[in-house]
Amino acid sequence: MEQNIASKNLRGAKRALIIFTDLDGTLLDSVTYSFDAAREALVQLLARSIPVIIVSSKTRSEIEPLRFQIHNEHPFIVENGGAVVVPSDYFPFPLTGAVTSGHYQVVGLGTPYPLLRAALKEVEKELGRELRGYGDMSVDEIAARTGLSRQEAELAKQRDYDEPFIMEGPGCREETVVEAITTRALSCTKGDSFYHLMGPQDKGRAVRYLIQCYQRRASDDTEALTTVAIGNSVNDLPMLAAVDEPILLQQGDGSYVCGFELPRVKLAPGPGPAGWNRAILSLLQGT
Repeated sequence: MEQNIASKNLRGAKRALIIFTDLDGTLLDSVTYSFDAAREALVQLLARSIPVIIVSSKTRSEIEPLRFQIHNEHPFIVENGGAVVVPSDYFPFPLTGAVTSGHYQVVGLGTPYPLLRAALKEVEKELGRELRGYGDMSVDEIAARTGLSRQEAELAKQRDYDEPFIMEGPGCREETVVEAITTRALSCTKGDSFYHLMGPQDKGRAVRYLIQCYQRRASDDTEALTTVAIGNSVNDLPMLAAVDEPILLQQGDGSYVCGFELPRVKLAPGPGPAGWNRAILSLLQGT
């Protein structure tokens, strides 16, 4: 279990910089899921009252314990942009499309999970190839495939807007599966370990929604904002394209994800939380 970072109540503080971050392979180690190597940068961000917005393929149930550990009281984005989750009264104005859920205002942007499950089985039958999603896997299998604990795997199964899946069997071509998904007005992206079947959402759309909220609040305070995003995978690219300063981390093998062209992107050395730590500390030196 991670030790908590020193607590500080940051809500309501004025901010000029906002950081959006992926989790797996970025803030969290892709094997151990530890953020320990990023601790120095996280402490400095807390000290400077700079909000860190988690943007992940993980579920709300998975992200909430992590937010508690790092004393993060800011909005977060779940299931590859499926929903924006904002603490109640965080913004001094009503949120478009939000519904109340516990202590949060939730803005759903994705397709409900039961419809995604049905579509995955339709594509599987159409192509005659096995496509196994989290809904087909036991908690123990998810834990074995991901390295999560059994308790963490249970939280990962509590999905609302995104179905992680794998392609099994010979002849199961990625292009064919993606085409069958897109003909159903759905989308598919690839994370670190799984493909993800989703609705029309992506991380970029959810990030832009939150940026507009922060800009509205900053306008009331006559304060300019600079937005930063840091990620490492294909599903992070829409998020990186949505901000002022995108930072792309290395993969575990030292390479950078291909197929992304953005002139202003910064290629940061090092994967995972150690690379995240260096990139954020470098960023803070210039502020």
